[in-house]
Amino acid sequence: MQHRKVVVVLKGYPRLSETFIAQELLGLERAGFDLILVSLRRPTDAKRHPVHDEIKAPVHYLPEYLHEEPLRVVRSLFAYLLRPGFWRALRSLATDIRRDFTRNRARRFGQALVLAAEWPEGAGWLHAHFAHTPASVTRYASQLRGLPWSCSAHAKDIWTSADWDLAGKLSSARWTVTCTKAGFDRLKKLANGNSSVHLSYHGLDLDRFGGFGEARKQHDGSAPDEPVIVLSVGRAVEKKGYDTLLEALALLPGDLAWRFEHIGGGEELERFKALAQKLGLDGRVSWKGALAQEEVLEHYRCADIFALACRIAANGDRDGLPNVLVEAASQRLACVSTDISGVPELLSPDETGLLVPTEDPIALARALERLIRDPVLRARLGDAAERRVRGNFDHMASIGQLKELFEREWRAAE
Repeated sequence: MQHRKVVVVLKGYPRLSETFIAQELLGLERAGFDLILVSLRRPTDAKRHPVHDEIKAPVHYLPEYLHEEPLRVVRSLFAYLLRPGFWRALRSLATDIRRDFTRNRARRFGQALVLAAEWPEGAGWLHAHFAHTPASVTRYASQLRGLPWSCSAHAKDIWTSADWDLAGKLSSARWTVTCTKAGFDRLKKLANGNSSVHLSYHGLDLDRFGGFGEARKQHDGSAPDEPVIVLSVGRAVEKKGYDTLLEALALLPGDLAWRFEHIGGGEELERFKALAQKLGLDGRVSWKGALAQEEVLEHYRCADIFALACRIAANGDRDGLPNVLVEAASQRLACVSTDISGVPELLSPDETGLLVPTEDPIALARALERLIRDPVLRARLGDAAERRVRGNFDHMASIGQLKELFEREWRAAE
């Protein structure tokens, strides 16, 4: 069967923090899908992952701000002004803007107009990654073009979007997939039987994250010249809880030998560096910045513990199931994290990892000390976590599920 050409709408592309999206795009291409990538923003990361260079789909960038490319916007407006789809989409905008009277809402409509007017030849389906702004553009574009659309919802988009906004998109999309049970339950409730919602874990490209066969060192924090390495990978933003993690590290006994390494960029990085200095951790903390995937993999293999203090941010934003936890677990790395969102779907307490309450540096410090002092426990948890990842989080299962969802629609349309 000849697959239809799919336009995939993304908030930004490529992004170092969104390897789960990149590996899905590559998986769909390898499954025979013809993709066109449409990004609302241009890349800001200085580096790229190898997976980005393997994706063959062309990338088109919409105007990030309408006033920056007024000719594209005006040309698109005149191209659609007299078409039936324009008034259909305009009615949706009018309904939305009464509840969300913002410039951002109008910008999404303008971006949708440009997408519709500059439509890739032969494309017959729209798919949005994230249920907030990309889905807004996708929904308006689907109405302008009279084409079906679908959505992959993730984490921030599920928990920070208004109920009415999500419910409207769920009823408009042909189907929606999401990557954690917690997110699935919220979307299923909002769908109220009016749309199709599916649970589909992103999983991991297990060829790219092959098994780590070497024995890890048996350091127990007792020798100053053999510190236990605690690693964390993630953007320096509120929901990652790095202030809680730093406070926990500062609570560890003074005679314990450890070192903390952080990989990632983020707008709060300088604040966390200052906090580490204030807590007296300067000599024990290394800030590596943003690294490419192969460099991150090497750090997983050299570390002894992986820590991530996920929290619910003030605006409701939170992680789903952080891909970095799945990556770390695939390398037999003992993980400690918090009991929110989809984290417990990977880490079962004292079975495949350690879980502590969110916002609790004392509990996190106790868990870290336990892991630092006990290399046998680290090995047991790491082995069990790897078995769970390789048994339940192969990304090919997700690709197969998406492939079936698309092909079911296309068979029905024939």
